[in-house]
Amino acid sequence: MQRRNRLVLSVVVLGTIAFGLLACGDDNDSAADSSTAAESGSFDEATAKSVVEHYADGVYATYQNSLEQATAMKTAIDAFVAAPSQATLDAAKQAWIDARDDYGISEAFRFYGGPIDDEKTGPEGQINAWPLDEAYIDYVEGKPDSGMIADVAGTPEITADVLAGRNEEGGETNIATGWHAVEFLLWGQDLSATGAGTRPFTDYTTAANAVRRATYLSTVTQLLIDDLTSMSDAWDPDGTDTYREQFLAEDPADALTKIITGIGELGRGELAGERMNVAYEERDQENEHSCFSDNTTSDLVANEQGIINVWKGTYPGGVTGDGLEVLVTEADSTLATDVDDSMTASLAEIEKIPAPFDQSLTQEAPDDGPGRTAIKTSIDELGTQTDNLVAAAKAMGLTIEVT
Repeated sequence: MQRRNRLVLSVVVLGTIAFGLLACGDDNDSAADSSTAAESGSFDEATAKSVVEHYADGVYATYQNSLEQATAMKTAIDAFVAAPSQATLDAAKQAWIDARDDYGISEAFRFYGGPIDDEKTGPEGQINAWPLDEAYIDYVEGKPDSGMIADVAGTPEITADVLAGRNEEGGETNIATGWHAVEFLLWGQDLSATGAGTRPFTDYTTAANAVRRATYLSTVTQLLIDDLTSMSDAWDPDGTDTYREQFLAEDPADALTKIITGIGELGRGELAGERMNVAYEERDQENEHSCFSDNTTSDLVANEQGIINVWKGTYPGGVTGDGLEVLVTEADSTLATDVDDSMTASLAEIEKIPAPFDQSLTQEAPDDGPGRTAIKTSIDELGTQTDNLVAAAKAMGLTIEVT
């Protein structure tokens, strides 16, 4: 599967427009039968402003936390590059896993044209594009001279500008940057039937192109830090001329629609759809998200936790306040309970998916086995969750469209 460059969804904020939902699956009964508040649609403007402002604080806190963990990862990678050994490689891998989980919750801030995925300037494709064609970067099984690292003539210098320019050049799987490029350079190809990749630390000592490989790893890691810094800066409450300022200046209805669109699209279109259903249906292990490290199940949990954070108003660093739940409860307390219950159920089902995720994608994996059953149930629960969120928007006079 190729990474889908989906267009930012059009969002309509008109309570009088008929409720529309572009989606697969059946509508959830409780979502469809929400109370009379859904007919009129309303919210308290003061509470809405509080929710929107707290959301902005939460986005900043989340990106700051992700940046801090990514910086710790860079420190571990720098130590590995300076003195390659199994111990320093293992430490760098663990640092990647720790930082990756903290980034995963930030994906709840996507899908509405914000700083992360602005059509012209957003770095999302440079940060988190997948799946990655390993041979675009480095050697793979049977092709010892493939990739930019070995191609001294074609890529004489490995710099941040070069890597950014080569990212997705000539094809969506030609990924040169981001989390998964770093992941591949640490783990190597996943050729194991039961575990993650096993790149030897000697790839950075005595192997061919060891120096260029180290340069690539250091450079792509720093580029990731730079991109995460730009995201943090965009939401910095002490910054000037920031996206945060524009966001808080919007009509609360517009801002709320973006917020709900972000978590709705992540839940069904991306998480249930791109990352789970495509893999489930195609039974192709290449469709696993973090395939080199086998960290995919943790990725999925982090994504759903990010959605819950926005709903609850609870973010890293103890940043708590009014979340969407407060507004929905005012509009329709029964519907708010439905949303809350569906999020709890979705997270619980995702947590049941056994690691490594790709073992549930083999042709031999039975549909009634624990892995595929958990994936299918998670997809269904995420669909219910999104139905309820869309109904919650309607209860407040907002109409959103999610895939």
